Amino acid sequence: MELALIVILVLGIIAVVFVLVVALIIIYNRLVRLRNTSEQAWSDVDVQLQRRYDLIPNLVETVKGYASHERETFQAVTEARQQAMNVSDDVVKKAEAENMLTQTLRSLFAVAENYPELKANENFLDLQNQLSEVEEQIQLARRYYNAVVRDLNNATEMFPSNIVANIFHFERKEYFELEEPEARQAPEVKF
Repeated sequence: MELALIVILVLGIIAVVFVLVVALIIIYNRLVRLRNTSEQAWSDVDVQLQRRYDLIPNLVETVKGYASHERETFQAVTEARQQAMNVSDDVVKKAEAENMLTQTLRSLFAVAENYPELKANENFLDLQNQLSEVEEQIQLARRYYNAVVRDLNNATEMFPSNIVANIFHFERKEYFELEEPEARQAPEVKF
């Protein structure tokens, strides 16, 4: 009788250890999936931002043809674009650089507002439409990235996954946020 009790106790301990190991594996794999998904989502944001960077020189050149005396505005847009392109994986710094670029783009469109012949230019209108589409894609990619980051951050902070996250050094990620309330809106591009 005593031997049977010991066997049952040992089997029970083995079962509990097995369940804990399986739970650990499941939680670890979920954290890895969330981390990888957040990195892929950040890459998607970066692709959309690169599309925007590629449009800006064409837009500036088109506006320059009509408003060549607005040199400071063109310089500011070019510098903001370069700064935004040079920021790599730091989400907070990238958001700051993107805020600055959005502000300078607004000033470029304000300049363009003073030139009716520019507003009627087909090339400018096409670039304006492309930029509007890119801004929408950036917004969608940013929203998806932030949702994935929320899920990862929740998993790294909530019990019991926070224990596994601490053991294996999973860390919180920063949201890609716009700091200025007026920057939370897409640049005005209608003419």
